[in-house]
Amino acid sequence: MEKMLQYIWKHQLYQGSELRTADGEEVVVIDPGLQNADAGPDFFNAKVRIGDTIWAGNVEIHTRASEWVAHKHFKDKAYENVILHVVRYDDAQVFTSDDKPVTQAIMPVPPKIEENIEWLLSRDFPVPCAGRIREISSIYMMDWMTTLLMERLERKTLDIFNLLEQYSKDWYEAFYITLMRNFGFGTNSDICELLAKSLPHKYILKHRNNPLQVEALIFGQAGLLELSDVSDSYSTALRKEYDFLSKKYKLKPVQGFLFKKLRTRPVNFPHIRLAQAAAVWIKNDLLFSEIIETDDIDELKRFFNVVPSEYWLTHYSFNTVSAARDKSLGISTVNIILINTVVSMIFAYGKLKNLPEYCNKALHLLAQLPAEKNSIVTIFERAGINVRNAGDSQALIQLKREYCERKKCLYCRIGFHVIEN
Repeated sequence: MEKMLQYIWKHQLYQGSELRTADGEEVVVIDPGLQNADAGPDFFNAKVRIGDTIWAGNVEIHTRASEWVAHKHFKDKAYENVILHVVRYDDAQVFTSDDKPVTQAIMPVPPKIEENIEWLLSRDFPVPCAGRIREISSIYMMDWMTTLLMERLERKTLDIFNLLEQYSKDWYEAFYITLMRNFGFGTNSDICELLAKSLPHKYILKHRNNPLQVEALIFGQAGLLELSDVSDSYSTALRKEYDFLSKKYKLKPVQGFLFKKLRTRPVNFPHIRLAQAAAVWIKNDLLFSEIIETDDIDELKRFFNVVPSEYWLTHYSFNTVSAARDKSLGISTVNIILINTVVSMIFAYGKLKNLPEYCNKALHLLAQLPAEKNSIVTIFERAGINVRNAGDSQALIQLKREYCERKKCLYCRIGFHVIEN
């Protein structure tokens, strides 16, 4: 209820003439103020006129006036500058820590607004408002999706900045860890990241002219050689190389049983993805520098045009032979890598170095890449949204995960449209 009142106050969805103090004076909101996401009053720097007097300061909102006392605001100096206590139910007179009475206003909640909010928040659907998205103009939706895309890129940028902090501003290491994480393709992303953090990129670079040793380092460090009943010549050779290299570099593998295969298509088995990742590092030397310097999207794709070693042509895991099948990275997989790794790194580089041309390059790449095909995108396409490219699909993933799944309809522009109408 309190969040609903905050929402109504912020967007001034009440009928202005009905907003009055507990004593019956009309309250005219000149500026509702800036909403506060941290401790302290709910809105800073608001400006209201009560009677003939204009007041500037903070606003606190509660469902019941008595919650001021229950939350002990009367003891907190942070609430001394509250000019207005907005409540739905006036059940107590309240005071600041210096015993000054706080003016209270009774919030009139329009029945239609309350009904729409309750309708949105009570619907147990993946996208509660899906049936009403077609009501929204395309220009309004495009503007919201642009904001969502920037939110998603900023969130990914923060992840990369955190890696840079951990690894002494080493962009190559941050790129390596990010790429390896994304070779987990969701199901195995966390364990792939742990693998990368346990196996410094410099060791792979040192052995990249010996493909068997690179594969031994990756599979051995993944703990998958320990899980395997080593019997064929390839697996035996990997184990031998890893035993030597792990002692040389004092490596401790991650727990291989953490890799998931259940309900995963064979082409996405961890063995295949790691073999493909190994092929990328074997083919490319200073990959981060190359992606930063390259503007041609086709050239970027060629960096990931790799084929794992011959063994994987007839295997999806160690020792078990299967029918021969091409295990190279498909174009859709390469596109996902470009979206989740290359674009994110280029955008983060531009942000940290204050070089907007790199941020623009990242956005341009997303506009050139096709939209992702997944369950989230499908939901919104069926709801009537035209998904033109990867920028749009990334925006919709942000919308679904950060707003729909978290029930943050009150913070969503689509939700605002539904509530107002």
